[in-house]
Amino acid sequence: MFKIVLVEPLIPPNTGSTGRLALATESELILIGKLGFHTDEKTLRRAGLDYWKYVKWHHYEKDFFSFVNEHKGRYHLFSTHATTPYTEIEFQANDYLVFGNEDGGLGKEIISSFPDSIYRIPMFDYRVRSLNLATSVGIIVYEGIRQLSMKKLV
Repeated sequence: MFKIVLVEPLIPPNTGSTGRLALATESELILIGKLGFHTDEKTLRRAGLDYWKYVKWHHYEKDFFSFVNEHKGRYHLFSTHATTPYTEIEFQANDYLVFGNEDGGLGKEIISSFPDSIYRIPMFDYRVRSLNLATSVGIIVYEGIRQLSMKKLV
């Protein structure tokens, strides 16, 4: 379905939830860069994902820009600093959906390198700095599935 990319994720339960989502939607999970946790079975089971062995996932240890150079495709990045809503995306199967970590997001260098491919999920109470990472991934993946399902119906 999609390629869900987490750049330097920090919190195992968020990655575990995202892995569960990837499995449920037949998507691929790609973890990029330094992780804030170990990917051993014990850590992942503690994160609530006892079926991690079924998830199609990869850990790309280099930085995000190296990954992009080696993996061509359509990239959609998500940040609270973006102005364009995610509803402007016309999703295609195998799109890369890129999310930053729970602490600092994607970072200014990544955001500024993709000015036409950065989107936000609207939030209406600005006392909230951001949504939970796994929640954000779910919103985006299921919007993509909705769009692709609608295309099949036409």
